[in-house]
Amino acid sequence: MESSQKRAIRKYRSRLGERGLARFKVLGRDADRDLIRSLPRRQSEDTSEASKLRATVSQSIARAPAKTRRILAALRRSPPVNAELDLSRPREEGRKVDL
Repeated sequence: MESSQKRAIRKYRSRLGERGLARFKVLGRDADRDLIRSLPRRQSEDTSEASKLRATVSQSIARAPAKTRRILAALRRSPPVNAELDLSRPREEGRKVDL
């Protein structure tokens, strides 16, 4: 048998699904609780402001596509590039070892 509370939750979630909404469980900092709760509330509205907010959040979170040769580009941007460092070492033969 299904308890009345489980049945109520199931019906509530099916009504959300009919409206095109879904529940999510997220982890975040306690200080961001109000912000995290307010975003879905505002984005679930069917207004132009919600669309703009959705686009802004998506754009700011979207990651740049992976580029090849990222390490080489980072090294070229590093400060020692134009520093004219002398990185040559004197050639040493080493020591003789008696085996």
